[in-house]
Amino acid sequence: MRRTSFRNWPCSIARVADLLGDAWTTLLLREAFYGFRRFDEFRQELGIARNTLTDRLRLLVDEGLLAKQRYQVEPERYEYVLTDKGHDFFPVLAAMATWGDRWLAEADGPPITFHHRPCGHDGHAEVVCAECARPMRAQDSEMRMGPGFPSKLARRPDVVRRFGTADQE
Repeated sequence: MRRTSFRNWPCSIARVADLLGDAWTTLLLREAFYGFRRFDEFRQELGIARNTLTDRLRLLVDEGLLAKQRYQVEPERYEYVLTDKGHDFFPVLAAMATWGDRWLAEADGPPITFHHRPCGHDGHAEVVCAECARPMRAQDSEMRMGPGFPSKLARRPDVVRRFGTADQE
């Protein structure tokens, strides 16, 4: 059965969900942040099937989150390094860990901590407003159509129902 693609939906959340596709993709990115770069390292750390690993690495390279760099000529071997786009995924992983630590951790506490080297403390992700630096919480925020929202969809009844109105401040 073929899965539905959300790649062209006018929603960044849907597009990210489409890109990630399954847990393996997110876990491969996590391993890349741990410093793993080679196929066999990913395979050993995750216990992932070779064909699945090949597919997910190809996806991450094609999408520009990882770059494939040759480290050996005979036989030809490659490692996978985070690109700028890949490094920009770190806050997503940190936010996932923060939510998981609050709602899924066991009594002993978080299984992994994020140590912030500049200040020397363990911390957690918090989404803050880029303008006022206060936490962005659901009860204080609303989602609005952005400049990239397709104008031909803006007046559809389901879109107006979702966003309240097509005429926003």
